Order: sequence, then C-alpha cells, then structure tokens
Amino acid sequence: MLEKQGKELLFNVTKEGAYKALKEAVNNLFDRQFSFQEETSKGIGIVRSRWVSRIKYIDDSALLEITFAPDVVPLITRLEKHFTSYQINQVSGLTGKYAIRLYELLITWREVGKTPILKLGDFRSQLGVEPNEYKAMNHFKSRVLEPSLQQINEKTDIKVKVEQHKNGRSISGFSFRFKQKPQPKVEQKTDPKRDPNTPDFFVEMTDAQRHLFAHKLSELPEVGSEYAEIGESAEDFTKRLADMLLEPKKFRMFYPLPEQLGFGSKKIQSAPIKQVDEPKFIELRNMQVNSLSFNMSRDKKFAHLKQESESPDDFMQRLRIMLKDPKQQLQFYDFLKSNP
Repeated sequence: MLEKQGKELLFNVTKEGAYKALKEAVNNLFDRQFSFQEETSKGIGIVRSRWVSRIKYIDDSALLEITFAPDVVPLITRLEKHFTSYQINQVSGLTGKYAIRLYELLITWREVGKTPILKLGDFRSQLGVEPNEYKAMNHFKSRVLEPSLQQINEKTDIKVKVEQHKNGRSISGFSFRFKQKPQPKVEQKTDPKRDPNTPDFFVEMTDAQRHLFAHKLSELPEVGSEYAEIGESAEDFTKRLADMLLEPKKFRMFYPLPEQLGFGSKKIQSAPIKQVDEPKFIELRNMQVNSLSFNMSRDKKFAHLKQESESPDDFMQRLRIMLKDPKQQLQFYDFLKSNP
C-alpha cells in the first residue's frame, strides 16, 4: 500500500499534488510491460509480463494499493543483492526518465568512477529506449543522451563526461567517466545538554573504509549474532554492514567497535583496543594484478561486486582497474596482505 506522505516530504509538493502524481504513476505502471529471458529444460524462453496485476484507489484516504505480477515478485526479493542502492533525493530533481535510468546505470560503477564501453544496442535497452524510438543517432543524442547528462550534472551528486566509440564511421557505443561533486559542509548545532567530552559518534567514512571495516565487523561474533540474518551469506552480510555504516543512526549502534578495530579520525582520539595496519596502497606488478583479478573474480568473497549481467571476463577487467587504483584498492587491503 502506498501513502502520499513520503513523496510529499521528499519532493516538496502539496498533499493533493502528491496523491495525484502517485496515482498517475501507478496508472502508468499498470500499462507498462517488460520482457526477460528464462532458462528452461527445453531452452531459453522469452517472457513478457506486466509489472502489476491489480491496482486499487482509496481517494478518501489518499491511498493506493498495488499487486505485483507473479513474475515480478521473485525479482523484487533479489533487488538488495543485485542492484545498487542510492539516496532517492539524488534523483528527485531529475524530470526525465532516461536521466534517472542513466544515473542508476552510472552509479553501479561508483567504485571505479568509469564505465566500460557500453555497446549501443545494450545501452539503449538499459535506458529503456524502444527499438523504434530515436533510431537516428542525432535524435538519440539530442532527445535522450544530452538532456540526461545535463540534468545529472546539474541536479545530482556526480559530474559526468561521455566518450563515444566508433566502428568505422558509425557510433558503436559510449563510455562514461564521472566523479563525486564536493559536498557542502553542514554546520552541526551543538546540543547544550551534551557532555563536551563525548566524542562525535558519526564520522563519515570513504567507500574503501566502509567496505574494509564492514568486513572486519562481520568477523566479530557479537556483530554476527546480533545483526546477521538467517540464511544470509557472508558476502551479503558484509555488503549490508557497509550500507549501514553510511547512516549516522546505524553507525552509532556499532560504536565503539570501529574505533577498536583501528578506525581513527580527528574526531575520535581514543587509543584503539585492537591495533591493525592502516590500509595503504600496494604497488603491484602486472603479472600480480592478472593473477589476483582472476582469483578474485572466481572467489565468492567478492561476488557482491559483480554486476548482474557482467561476464566473468568483464568482471575480471574491472577488478584489474580497481587493483591499480590507489583509492579503490584499499578495500582489498586484508586480502592482498594475505595473498602476497
């Protein structure tokens, strides 16, 4: 059941406007279809399905009830494992559907800041451009790609540059490079009742630090017994812990464990209980990079980094890039130390 309050607060619209927009979105969703491949004993089948099978309006209460189609339900249960999460306020300013889809596509490569070459046909499909839409490249660029890039650069937390690739004289694909925009510092108000000797319980971590300390936390028995879910793999648990460290409230739940595991900053001065090496970049020879990336691409410990439709070779190539990048390599520090 969908209520309008969340949309109203997030997008700064009136209650009536929020309900009207939500109702229109649900109606559009009811008309939309999608297709996917399904492996069977007789071969690969192409399945076409609607997203929802039933919708119900309750105008007096401003409520909408939707029932997802049977084929959609198992896909939803796998969202957390296979899809990249982001703060929804990053796309709240995007008005184009292609801009939102492009942003979602780009941030799946957030850890390396660049994408591989996306073949034109696959790229169009990932954006949701129908085969009979914007067939001419000048129309595709002017109606889809360029407006989307402009909105993303103006309205979101990343700055993107695109490069086109050709096969002969025809454009065969695109690749993207992007970086995080500097975030404005938010001045925090001091609680007059707060003990001035109390340390700040939330210190923002880099992505590399989050993944590193999430891995360390996942190995602590007290963390596993309290937060691990039944049937959850170690990789999924570590990924979920890394996401939790993004949120101040959840970060505080783990305090002082990150400090005890060696996480220090100007805001946390207490001596760590458990001394660990400070993660640092390790210079690797090409032969080492090739060997490590091959082993990592086949190690379940790193399965959470693999994209849903990514081939083993493409995953291995992306791992090579991450191992050579000083910032990205830090999250693998423990693994590299144990595999010299």
